[in-house]
Amino acid sequence: MITVEIVYALPQHSIVKTLQLPANSRLADALTSVMGDADFAGVDLANSSVGIFGKLARRDQPLQEGDRIELYRPLLEEPKLARRERASRKASKPSRS
Repeated sequence: MITVEIVYALPQHSIVKTLQLPANSRLADALTSVMGDADFAGVDLANSSVGIFGKLARRDQPLQEGDRIELYRPLLEEPKLARRERASRKASKPSRS
């Protein structure tokens, strides 16, 4: 058996679950094991991007002892577009003298 964590971060709090899985488990096995968990209700486990320790991972990736599986939320806005809009608003504000 191996011990892994699965994490989902929300704006106000995070969900962290520790799982015990067979030694030859894959990332998809961990996702399947939390599908009925009430804490993950509303989380699109089937389509969410996932990673291990901050690096995107495939669902068929084998897990190792101590891995932290991260479920990523979809972006609300394209980062480059958001920066461009902030810069545009800043440029259009009158400067204080």
